[in-house]
Amino acid sequence: MTDKPCVLIVEARFYDEIADNLTLGVTSVLDKAGIGYERMAVPGVFEVPAAIRFAIRAMETHSATRDYVGFIALGAVIRGETDHYDHICREATHALMDIAVHQSVALGFGILTCENKQQAEARADVTRGNKGADAALACLRMMELKKELRLAQR
Repeated sequence: MTDKPCVLIVEARFYDEIADNLTLGVTSVLDKAGIGYERMAVPGVFEVPAAIRFAIRAMETHSATRDYVGFIALGAVIRGETDHYDHICREATHALMDIAVHQSVALGFGILTCENKQQAEARADVTRGNKGADAALACLRMMELKKELRLAQR
């Protein structure tokens, strides 16, 4: 284990190729910034907030194998024929916002909410403005802000 700051990337794997491309965007930004990372896979977007909260709780109880300085939530929700899309988008977004605000963590939001698979693929494309990279940049900025406000643990 290293003393290098580490971010936890939680990836919803329901759409594997989209998740892989979002993760490529994240890891390229974090590598360039000199920030370490660990990846955690979950089945879908619904499970992302719980996984992040599990990691935070493990840090709070000192049972974690490492402390994370930030979190990045990745995944895609694509509209289908039912209202499932609306529920998952709303609840996952709400849960992630609650975690960021109530737990005072740096959290990059890389959950795509798209009308169709083509939109999701375009937003995850590493050659055309990857939203995973945007989430990583947001997380890094929030980590900096915590330091500026002297909220960072390190």
